[in-house]
Amino acid sequence: MLCDVTAPVADEASALMEICVAEAEKRNGRNTVNMQETFTVYLVETRPMDAVAEGRNPAPDSLWRRYSEFELLRNYLLVTYPYIVVPPLPEKRAEFVWHKLSADNMDPDFVERRRIGLENFLLRVASHPVLSNDKILHHFLTEADSRLRALSATFRVRNPDKRFMEMKHYSDELQSHTSQLLRARVRVADRLYGVYKVHGNYGRVFSEWSAVEKEMGDGLQSAGHHMDAFAASIDDILEEEEHYADQLKEYLFYAEALRAVCRKHELTQFELEMASQDLVSKKQQHEEIATGIVRTFSFKGMTNKLFGQEAPEQREARLKLLEELIAEGEETVKEKTVECEEHVDRAWVDMQRFKEQKDKDLREALINYAVMQISMCKKGTQMWSNAKDCFLKM
Repeated sequence: MLCDVTAPVADEASALMEICVAEAEKRNGRNTVNMQETFTVYLVETRPMDAVAEGRNPAPDSLWRRYSEFELLRNYLLVTYPYIVVPPLPEKRAEFVWHKLSADNMDPDFVERRRIGLENFLLRVASHPVLSNDKILHHFLTEADSRLRALSATFRVRNPDKRFMEMKHYSDELQSHTSQLLRARVRVADRLYGVYKVHGNYGRVFSEWSAVEKEMGDGLQSAGHHMDAFAASIDDILEEEEHYADQLKEYLFYAEALRAVCRKHELTQFELEMASQDLVSKKQQHEEIATGIVRTFSFKGMTNKLFGQEAPEQREARLKLLEELIAEGEETVKEKTVECEEHVDRAWVDMQRFKEQKDKDLREALINYAVMQISMCKKGTQMWSNAKDCFLKM
């Protein structure tokens, strides 16, 4: 897949890149507290496509990245582009796996699935119309010493945009339903595995029975072979199923990306409401000093009643200071209003883009999963048809 990955650096042309997470490698080393640990690194390769188009075939630029570095990149994107539904990473630990698959993070099959997921993450980010132009993304792909920082915040607001509250609720529902679907698939896979393997008992019984039958022997033995082949086929079937499960897991994690966009809206709305509340308070103080009428109980108002009003010079100085603070507050409210409105507009556009992508991806994954199940059932029907033919020949 070719992706437009550009870095907004002066005098640097946009580079069309071929991106690949080529392989994974297990390594040993010391962590930040000087303890020995085993971890997996992934080889990220990039190659400028303009060179390929010109007939040259340069060696790809390559560097090794840990999963934690991919997490740092995504956290950076979440903070820098709070209005974008940032693509999720594959799972860090094996979840929703049927019992024959290892939940060990170092298991070769799990590492390979995660390698594919990390490559998919980079391809999705690099094909995004906004994220693809990020300088840090370009450094992540091409420079080994990139530094990223993660930030997060959550606040309660009084007047949030209802659309974002609905989207936040939807993200919870999406995660819940996807989790339930994955759990149901695991249960079905476990039972299906047992059903298929039990058919191997038919194969054993027919094979042993054929040894004591003269006329029926060949038919029984042939039927047993069909049963054995059917029992053995479940391993490949469930391995193929994991591919569709990984596609569903991606949207399980996309739900968190949706919530991150909603949290940023809460943050900007919270800052706007705090700035507005502070401005109202200062205007009220100004009005009380200017008119001498205290509308709310305050220690200052009680002091004035007990010891008399402050001197005119003090009063004018306080009024002047409050007027300056009010002017600053009004400017802050304007800035926060613009920031909040911009985030709402840009985030909503990207959420609609995400919705179209989600509908397309999930529809395709579910259809393909259904097709696979139909094919599996047809194979089961064919096995019994073959067994029937064997019995008819006896």
